[in-house]
This record gives sequence, C-alpha cells and structure tokens, in this order.
Amino acid sequence: MTEAPLVAERAHLASLLEAIQRCVFFLDASREKQRWPLSGETLSAHAKDVGLFESLSAINERFGKLQDTLGSAMRHAALLAGEEHNTFLRTLAFYEKVGVLDSITQWQLARATRNAAAHVYETDYTTIAEHFNALNALIPALYGNSLRFVAYCRETLGITPSPGDFEREFIDLTGQVAVGSDCEGGGSR
Repeated sequence: MTEAPLVAERAHLASLLEAIQRCVFFLDASREKQRWPLSGETLSAHAKDVGLFESLSAINERFGKLQDTLGSAMRHAALLAGEEHNTFLRTLAFYEKVGVLDSITQWQLARATRNAAAHVYETDYTTIAEHFNALNALIPALYGNSLRFVAYCRETLGITPSPGDFEREFIDLTGQVAVGSDCEGGGSR
C-alpha cells in the first residue's frame, strides 16, 4: 500500500497554511494604509480618491480571502485529524472546542460582516465607514484564529506552512495579537 495520497493531502494542507500566512501579510499591508477609525466625512471628502477606495476594496477582499482560506484549511485539517466534519458547523464546533476559534458566533459575525459589503452597493459614506470599521475591529480575532490554527496543525498534525516564506511576518503580525490578548483574538489597532 502506498502512502502517496496521504503525502499529497499533507502537502496540500501545508500549502493552505502558507496561503493563510500570505493572506495575513497582505491584509495587514492594506490595513496599515488607513487611519482608523474611518469616518463618513473623511470618505465623502475623498470621494474620488481612487487609491483610498482601491485600498478599502483590497481590505474587504483580503479579509474574505483569509477567512475562506482558513475555513478550507480547517476542513482539510479536520479530515486529516479524523474528525467528523460532514457539515462546516461541526468543523467550527470542533475548532471552538480545541481552542482554535474563540467562538462560532464570532466566526459567523465575521462572515456576515464581510458578506454584507459583497452584496450591497452602498453609497452612504457613513455606512461605508461603519462597515470598514467593523471589519477592522474583527481582524484581530481573525488573526488570532489563524495563529492558533497554524499552531494546532504544527502541534497536532506535525504540518507546517510550506515553503514558509511568510512565517516570520506572520508571527510578528499575529504574535502582537496574541500577546495583547492572551491568544484570545482581542486587541485592536
């Protein structure tokens, strides 16, 4: 019997872990371009600032990409760990139980907040600012989830990000969250 399928599955998870680290790196780079909190007045005054709105769009997309990639990796790791994962809610419940996620509700809030902007084309600058301020407030928890998930994969499955190009930056960015919040995903900028 060959171990090739297992090796391929482990390699796939390692590449997903690398993608998580890359997502954190680029989300943080976009986030750093803004002065928080945003206000409707500021957005209105810069209504034609292409760079500003491209940066905000990048935050929205990168937040979603990080959460999607983390979700995909969690499902994949649950499979490798032999955990029941026939629904994503069960996958979330497992990761909440082992301390990777702070709570299922927090995960769902992040998902709903991110999806609200994807499906509503808002023109009120105060509402737009509120959306991005809400995303910004949720980012530390998402970073904390990412840090704890990568640690879970390393400690439980012996799988690390491959090739590891973003490891140092990931630790710097998510480690700040962990230190400031005792690994509970709190804290803010």
